[in-house]
Amino acid sequence: MSDSVLYLVATPIGNLGDLSPRAREVLSAVDFIAAEDTRVTQKLLTACGLPRKPMISYYEHNRRARGEEVLAKLLAGESCALVTDAGTPAVSDPGEDLVALCAEHDVPVIPIPGCCAAVCALAASGLPTGRWCFEGFLSVNKKARRAHLDALQNEKRTMIFYEAPHKLCATLRDLAEAFGGARRISLSRELTKLHEETLRMTLAEAVAYFDQTPPRGEFVLIVEGAPDEPETEQDEQARLAAAAAAVRRRMEEGQTQKDAVKAVSAETGVKKNALYRFVLDEQG
Repeated sequence: MSDSVLYLVATPIGNLGDLSPRAREVLSAVDFIAAEDTRVTQKLLTACGLPRKPMISYYEHNRRARGEEVLAKLLAGESCALVTDAGTPAVSDPGEDLVALCAEHDVPVIPIPGCCAAVCALAASGLPTGRWCFEGFLSVNKKARRAHLDALQNEKRTMIFYEAPHKLCATLRDLAEAFGGARRISLSRELTKLHEETLRMTLAEAVAYFDQTPPRGEFVLIVEGAPDEPETEQDEQARLAAAAAAVRRRMEEGQTQKDAVKAVSAETGVKKNALYRFVLDEQG
């Protein structure tokens, strides 16, 4: 095991079988472990038959002081595995501060891949996965929560949120108010555990469902992005005019009209035939 390295070790989010062989090897070999809850991590080590290790608690309310303590050990030549209670550390997690601290002091940081609830839920959502954004937990402060949702009004990427069961109903109502009840949502709970479930419905349906069905377990919410607005005739004319101007510039630089139209069409997505006609009409 390399000295002076911070390993970001992803741990199971439910099923212990998801702890990878590489993660087991790293947890067995590092000099110490920085854990969100040392009791939870010790149970994991015991359940997986891994050796006991010196541990330092590292969580939201002590991350500044403990971060310096972990860094001092790393700079002294020790190796450390950073873990959370479940999932990938440093993602929506105070571990990001420790990673930044290591980066400032040129301490190598090596991720050991594994479970991430957000990606698991996204893959199972049935919603577009090509472009997405992770929004984490919404603030409990009403003003901050409203500002957050307002900033996402026109977000076209699929959005990922985390939510606790006791706050789920209020969050679903806020999402429906912000994005409209017809917007699609996938709700995954207890991923990889015995009662794992993924529900797919609209936001309005989700509000109604959970008003009648008490939420249980931690949830990952996958919310459909804003739909593309239909292009108006005025928008289309503006696109054609801009594309025609680009064609003229290329022709002034020596390209033939045919080559210029072909190139601009490829760059802008404006159809070649429509662009040809627009250019010819401009020429009279």
